[in-house]
Amino acid sequence: MKPSITRALLASVVIAAAPVPARAHEFWLAPSTYRAATGETVKLTIFVGTGFRGEIKPYAAPRAVRFVASAARVQDLRATSVNGDDVFGRWVAADDGGAMIAYESNFVEIELGAPEFERYLALEGLDHVRKERAKTGLTKEPGRERYARCPKTWIAGKDSKRATTPTGLTLELVPRTDPAAAGPLDLDLLYHGKPLSGALVRAWNQPLATGMRPADGATRDSVGPVVEGRTDTAGHVRLVLPRGGEWLVSAVHMVPSRDPRASDWESFWASLTFARPAKRP
Repeated sequence: MKPSITRALLASVVIAAAPVPARAHEFWLAPSTYRAATGETVKLTIFVGTGFRGEIKPYAAPRAVRFVASAARVQDLRATSVNGDDVFGRWVAADDGGAMIAYESNFVEIELGAPEFERYLALEGLDHVRKERAKTGLTKEPGRERYARCPKTWIAGKDSKRATTPTGLTLELVPRTDPAAAGPLDLDLLYHGKPLSGALVRAWNQPLATGMRPADGATRDSVGPVVEGRTDTAGHVRLVLPRGGEWLVSAVHMVPSRDPRASDWESFWASLTFARPAKRP
């Protein structure tokens, strides 16, 4: 499922990443626009895939633990969603301050063969799980896992506090400044609201279709991450983004399952999407 690659990254160090033909399944929120005028309706869809090429996942009401828009107030978007609809939800901009849209799912159980599971752990930088499996002699055993998704998307606006305030997801990428603004991207990775150190954070990039609107996820290329780094002891990582366009940032955290009958491990997949205007020549 996922080819093994060697990773030797220091905390908070950013490197250029060569394209990787991985089949890792990223999961991200894609708005109809990354900036909305007052009164404009933003349609929200979910994609699963790699490198910005993915397929739409219809809204599944039984899986939605949380789906909110944090703007001037926090709005529960599940009331705008229809089970089975390709549009996950709709948000209407009440002002020009922007909004952070956040979703969290419940668990799905999977089981992977030992080689496949080990490749997956290596690709996602889950070294602590690999070491634990090796220590307990389980390297050649299948991986029983249950996973949950925690994607966010930033609809840019004038109130940057809406972007930098945590929304309360189990695993969450929280920008320290407006991610749509120029300059390095400083992020904190929080697990149950506390800084998570040593986690691999990766970022993908694609051009925007027009203005601040993304291209169709079904037609985009499956590219490798552009930059990546590991969080330091304070859960912080700095990513130097070399250009504008649409950005997808992702991190994964895995821990022993709280329900050993269901799985051996449980993982949380956090992502953050946003857009930056293309830099002028």
